[in-house]
Amino acid sequence: MSFSALISHPQLLSALAELGYQQPTAVQAQAIPPILAGHDVMAGAQTGTGKTAAFLLPLLQQLLTTQADNQVDDQVDDQGDDQVDDRGEIQMLVLVPTRELATQVAASFSDYAKHTQLKAALVYGGVSVSAQTKTFKQGVEVVIATPGRLLDHLRQGNLHLNKLKYLVFDEADRMLDMGFADEINAILQRLPKQRQTLLFSATFDDKIYHLTKRLLNQPKRIVVDNLNSVAEPLEQRVYAIDPERKRAAAVSLLKQQQGQACLVFSRTKVAADELAQYFCQQGLTAHAFHADLSQAVREQVLTRYQQGELSVLVATDVAARGLDIADLACVINMELPFNAQDYVHRVGRTGRAGKAGQAITLLASEEEWRLEEIEALIDQRLAPQWLPEFEPDLTRAVPVDKKNSRGAKKRRAKKRGYRNQ
Repeated sequence: MSFSALISHPQLLSALAELGYQQPTAVQAQAIPPILAGHDVMAGAQTGTGKTAAFLLPLLQQLLTTQADNQVDDQVDDQGDDQVDDRGEIQMLVLVPTRELATQVAASFSDYAKHTQLKAALVYGGVSVSAQTKTFKQGVEVVIATPGRLLDHLRQGNLHLNKLKYLVFDEADRMLDMGFADEINAILQRLPKQRQTLLFSATFDDKIYHLTKRLLNQPKRIVVDNLNSVAEPLEQRVYAIDPERKRAAAVSLLKQQQGQACLVFSRTKVAADELAQYFCQQGLTAHAFHADLSQAVREQVLTRYQQGELSVLVATDVAARGLDIADLACVINMELPFNAQDYVHRVGRTGRAGKAGQAITLLASEEEWRLEEIEALIDQRLAPQWLPEFEPDLTRAVPVDKKNSRGAKKRRAKKRGYRNQ
C-alpha cells in the first residue's frame, strides 16, 4: 500500500515524496482511514512506529479540505451570504508531556505542511511567554503544547480554543504519570464539546482506560502488535552486576560502541550529572540531560549530540521522553525504572522504525522484583547474564527487601491475574 491510497491531498503527498516516505507503517495504515472518517480513535503502538504521522497527516488533510471549502465560502460571501472563515483560528490541539516531544511533533508538522499555508504554534515552559503570545496573534491553526504552559496561556486570555475541532493526546500515559491530570481536566473545560479526539500511546493501563471513557465518543480502537511490548528488531540484554561495579561496566559497554550514539538512563538528576562527569573522566564524550537544565542548554546539548560531538547522553525518564534520535545504537539502564511501563519507553528510543538496536540493563540483585514486573508487562523472559570481567560477587550480602520475598512475588502475580480478568 502506498500513501496515496490513504492521503489524497496533493500538497501533503508532495511533502511525503520529498521526505522519502513510500509505504505507511502498520499504525498509519490502520489509524488514518477512521480519522479521516471523523471517528474518535484510541491507538496503541510501540514507540518508533510512526504514531506522529498517523494523526498529523489525516488531520492536516481535514484542515486543508476545510480551507478549500472556506475559499468557496468567501466567493459566496462576496455575493452577500454571511459565512465564517476559520483561517488563522486554532482548530487543532496536540497535547504532549515534554518539551522534547513537542519539538519533535512541531518538526514533523513543518515537514508535512511545508507546501501549505497552515501554521503551528509551539507552546511549552522555560521560554518566553510573550513570544508565544505574539505567535498566537499572528494567527495559527495548530497548537502543539505541554499542558502546564498551555493552561497558563488560557488563564491569561492569550489564546482561545472555542473553535477547536481536533484534539490529540500523544503519549497520554506519560502525561498522567507526570501528574498532568488536573491541568488536563482544566483544559478540557475550555474546549468545545463537539470535537474529534484522538489518543495515542505506547502503553495502556487502568488510568488510561479511565481517561478514554471521559474523553472519547465511541472510539475506534487500534492496536498494533501487542500493547506494552517492545519492537522485534530490538536486542534486550540484562547483566547481573554488583551495584558498585555498574559505572565501570557501563564504560566498558559504551566503549564497545566505538563512538556511536548511546543513551544512558538514570533515575535521578543528581545521578545523571555524576554519571556524565564520570564518563567524561573515562574518555567518553558525555553530557547529562534532565529537567534542571534550561531549555537553551537542553537544545544545545541535543544539537551537539545529533552532530556527533557527544556520543553519550545520560538522561532521566522525564527528560528523555519524546527524544527521537536517528540511528541510536543502544540504550543502557543503570537501574530499572520505578514504573515497569517506563522500561518500554526507555528501550523504545532505539530499534526505531524497524532498525536494529540494543537495550542493556545493569541489574543488581535487589532490583530483581522490578525485572519481574517488566517481564510480566511485556510478556517476555529477560534472563540475566554475566558480563565478562564484571561477574557478580556471589558472596555479597544483598540488602533485605520484602518486595523480593516469595510471598510478595505471589501477591503481585495474584494482583496481575485479577487485573487481566
